[in-house]
Order: sequence, then structure tokens, then C-alpha cells
Amino acid sequence: MPTHYRGAVARAAHGPLSIEDIPLREPVGDEVVIEVTACGLCHSDVHFMHGTSGTDFPYLVGHEVAGRVAELGPEASGLNVGDSVVVAPMVACGQCRQCAAGRPRACPDRLPRRPKVLLGDGAEATPVLGVGGLAERVIVPARQAVAIDPRVPPQVAALLGCGVPSGFGAAVNTAAIGPADDVVVLGCGGVGVAAVAGAAYAGARRIIAVDVNAAKLDAARRFGATDVVDASREETAARVRELTDGRGADVVLDAVGGPAAFTTANQLRGPGSRLVVVGAPRQGDMVELPLRHLFLTGGSIQVSIWGDCEAARDLPLLAGLYLAGRLPLEEYVTDAYPLDDAQAGYDRLLSGEALRGVVRMRRCLD
Repeated sequence: MPTHYRGAVARAAHGPLSIEDIPLREPVGDEVVIEVTACGLCHSDVHFMHGTSGTDFPYLVGHEVAGRVAELGPEASGLNVGDSVVVAPMVACGQCRQCAAGRPRACPDRLPRRPKVLLGDGAEATPVLGVGGLAERVIVPARQAVAIDPRVPPQVAALLGCGVPSGFGAAVNTAAIGPADDVVVLGCGGVGVAAVAGAAYAGARRIIAVDVNAAKLDAARRFGATDVVDASREETAARVRELTDGRGADVVLDAVGGPAAFTTANQLRGPGSRLVVVGAPRQGDMVELPLRHLFLTGGSIQVSIWGDCEAARDLPLLAGLYLAGRLPLEEYVTDAYPLDDAQAGYDRLLSGEALRGVVRMRRCLD
């Protein structure tokens, strides 16, 4: 067992990532040590790196993690050393009042808070989303490590940690899309194309993908969109109403987040529809909601956090869909990087050129 591992640390807002040696401690209680094989590069990391989702620097970034169980704590159960796993950033505790009532989505402890990570210089780093997995090792409670089929390649398995379940689950779990639904997906980045795939899996009648990036709209078609709207060239609301016989959408999935996207999403809804907020807003974001329009339109506005997924059920399901050829996640991965080039991967993500970049650790680069 090594005594140190390398990890990506953001020391200050908008500063470059530093790849640092971090002391590796022994797992305690029900913790497990995971040898990371791959970690996806997600916009949620960037919000922390830029200080727009928190200012508790330094941050140990990364939360889309796949790996192998390297060591078990004395109270860890349900896993074996060598298991291929995906780290679930959200897992219901199973013990609280909400869990006992059969409402795991409402569990107040669904986002486990990993302790601060001691860095090599003695500073304490905050692990992003309780994971901090853009590193060679990560230590999490055993319930956060979900075993999946080892045939899933690491760069694909990592995507099951955040972007794919967030979008897919928003369509299938939160919106409960069915075959009579006309669906709009606003924003076709990593989460958005997964929402398109979820709507297709659920058998939606029509799936309209909206973006300003032609390459992302092409990706949305490959994941199941029946129609695409280039918002840089077309008036989105008019085109959506044209495609839905003047009614507007039955389901609108906002995979962008923020006031402007929410306002647009609300304009695309039809009577009795569901608007699902999937993309994360920034701290301080506010929106004015026309209550009379809401009252007359009816329906619902919902928030989907991590796709309202149940980790033990949904992550193996997604892995199985990939292995069965029903979820083309290999197309999701635009680039693979070594850990030392993680900053370049985030830069390309922000430029809009990449659907999803993945860091693969040294042992998995061959």
C-alpha cells in the first residue's frame, strides 16, 4: 500500500490546478480505499474551482470516479478487494425518518460529507461533493462505492458517477417520461445528452434537443433526439411550438441551469407540463416567476438532483444498458488525459469543444 498519492488541488478561485502529493491514511469504520482508474471532468468541478459553488479553498476536485477497491475498513461490508466500482456522490442513509417512510430522495444525509483531506503541507482540503476523486486514490464510505460489471471500461464507468445518471435519471425518475410525452431538452452538454438518452429509453413520442452548438446537437441525435433546434439560428419557443402542434412541450428538462435558461424553459412548456431543473445554478442566482402564467398553465416545476437516482439500482442498470449496446457512452468521451493534463481538459470543456473529458490514471493508460 502506498503512503502517498497524487491528486488535483485548487488552491484559490480561478487559479490553476496543482497536482500534489497527498498522504494516504488508513480507512476507518466502514470506509473503503479505492484505487482510481478514471475520473470524469465535470462542470460542477469548475464551479468549485472558480468559487461560484463555494469558497472553502483549497478544494480536492473531481467527483465522477471509477476504480477498484484496494482496502476495506474494519466495518466495511458488501464489497471485496478488487471489485470494480463507481463512486456515487449521493446515497440515502437508509436510517432517517424520510428513508423509513420510503422517501429516499428526501434523505437529508443523501450527500455524504467526507472529512477534510490533509494535504502534504498540512493544509486541509475540501473534497468536491464529498468525493475529491481526481486523484490516484479516494476514501469513501462503503455505501458510496457501487459495484458494477468489470467489463465496463474505466473511461465509461467514470461517467456513471455524475453526468449520465443526472441527465438520464432526470428524464426517467424525476420527470417520469412516458410514450405520450413531447420532451424538450435545453442544453446538450454531458448532462443534456444523457437526458436525451433517458427520454429515448422511456419511449417519449418526440424529443427536441436545443443548443447553440451544432456538434452537441449532432451528439443529441445519436443519443435519440428526434428533432434539434439550433438556438443561435432559430427562435426557440416558436420552433418548439411548431414541432408540438402549437401546444408546447409536455416535459422540459433544463440541463443548463441559471436564470436565463429557466426563463427560456418556462416559455417552452405546454398546459399541465413538467419543468425539471437539472443544471445547477450558481450561488446568488435569482429568477422572476410569472405567477399568473404558472397558475393558468398548471403542471409542476421540479428539481432533479443527481437524477433522483438510487445508486444500487440505477448504476448497474446504466452499466447494463451500455454493455447491451443501448447506451452509446463511448461517444460521450471526447478526450482522455493523464492526471498532469487535467487543467487542459477542463479548459477544453469550458470552450464548448468537448462533451466530456476523462482523466485516466497511469496504470490504465495502456
